[in-house]
Amino acid sequence: MLQAAFPAVARIGNALAGLVYPPSCIGCGGGTGEPHTLCGKCWAGIRFIERPYCERLGTPFAVDLGMPLVSPAAIADPPVFARARAVARYDDTAGKLVHRLKYSDRLDLARALGAMMARAGAELAGEADVVVPVPLHRLRLWWRRFNQSMELARIVAESQGKPCDPFLLERVKRTSPQVGLSRHQRAENLQGAFKVPESARPRLKGKRVLLLDDVLTTGATANAASRALIRGGASAVDVLAFARVVAES
Repeated sequence: MLQAAFPAVARIGNALAGLVYPPSCIGCGGGTGEPHTLCGKCWAGIRFIERPYCERLGTPFAVDLGMPLVSPAAIADPPVFARARAVARYDDTAGKLVHRLKYSDRLDLARALGAMMARAGAELAGEADVVVPVPLHRLRLWWRRFNQSMELARIVAESQGKPCDPFLLERVKRTSPQVGLSRHQRAENLQGAFKVPESARPRLKGKRVLLLDDVLTTGATANAASRALIRGGASAVDVLAFARVVAES
C-alpha cells in the first residue's frame, strides 16, 4: 500500500514545487510549461543543423540535391573520424547555453542539451559500441570541478542504452587555450595531447566509439582524440557535439 502511494506523493510534491519554483526557460529564464526546456522564443533562436549536410563533417549545405553528399572540405582534408554531427550552429542561443554549462556551473543544462544531442546523433549512437567524452587534463578538471563533455556523454549514453566509459581516453598534455588559434595552430597545440591507457586497450579493441564534446570548431580536438582512440584499438570513431562552428558562405 505504501509503495503504491509513493508515485502519487511524488506527483503532489512536484506540483507543489512547481508552484513555489515555477519552471523556467534554460535559455532566458522566462516561464515555461515544463522544467529543463526552452521557451518558444529561445527555441526559435537555435539554428538547428538538419539534412542536407556533409555526411563526413556534418556541416550544412545550402541546397538539397536529394542525395547524400560529402563536402569539398572533407574531400580536400579528410578527418580522422568517420562522421560528425551536431545539434545546432554555434551562435546566439546555442552559444549561450554551452557557455553557461561550461563556465557558470549550470550542470542542470546537461539534461536538456544531452537530450537534444541524443536525438541529433541517434544514427551514430545506434551503431556505437561505447560512448567516450573528450577528457580534460587533470589540472583543468581540478580547476573547473567537472567535465561538461562527461555530463553530456552520460545523458546521451543513458538515453540510447549504450555504455559510457570515460577511462578509455585520457588527456596527458596540458594544452594552451584554443581560442584565437588558427586551424594549423590548433592541430599543433593538440599533438600528443591524448592517449589510451594500456589498461584500457583490451576494452577498446575493435569497438566503434561515439566521441562526445560540447563544441566542434575546426575539428582539431576531435581529430587528435580520434587518432589516439584508433591507435589504441578502436575500429572507428564518430563525433557528436551540441554545437559546431559553421563558416558562412
